[in-house]
Amino acid sequence: MARIKLDFPDTAFTFETRLPVRITDINGANHLGNDALISMLSEARAQFLVKHGIEEAGHDGVGIIVTDLATMYQGESFYPDMLRFEVGLMDFNKYGGDFVFRVTKADSGQPVALAKYGFVFFNYQSREVTPMPESFRARFA
Repeated sequence: MARIKLDFPDTAFTFETRLPVRITDINGANHLGNDALISMLSEARAQFLVKHGIEEAGHDGVGIIVTDLATMYQGESFYPDMLRFEVGLMDFNKYGGDFVFRVTKADSGQPVALAKYGFVFFNYQSREVTPMPESFRARFA
C-alpha cells in the first residue's frame, strides 16, 4: 500500500486548542497511542464546533457523521506533553467535506501528526445521508 501523504495550506486552520497527553494515552511502546490520538482529534473537532455554536447532532435529527480518517504520523509524543491541535474545514461537497488537523508539541512546535476526517450530514431519524445545511456551508465556505 502506498504511504498516505497529507499536506494542508496554513490558511486551512481557523481554530486551535491544546490538549495534554495523559498517562492513559500512552501505549506499550511508551508513546502516544494511535487510538488516543484519534480520541484527541475528536475532542478538538468537538471544541471547534462548540466554538461556532454547532451541535454535532442537531435538534432536528440531522448531525455530522465521520466517513473516513487519514492520519500521517510525523513524530512521537510522550506523557506529559501538551499538544496544539489546529483545526479547519476543506473540500466541501453536496453532503459534507473534510475536517483537517495539524498536531504539534505546544512548547517546541515539533510536528506530531497531520490528519483528515471526512464527514457528511446524516439524518438520524431516517438513517440517510442528507445535503449539507446552507447555514453550515455559508458559515465556513
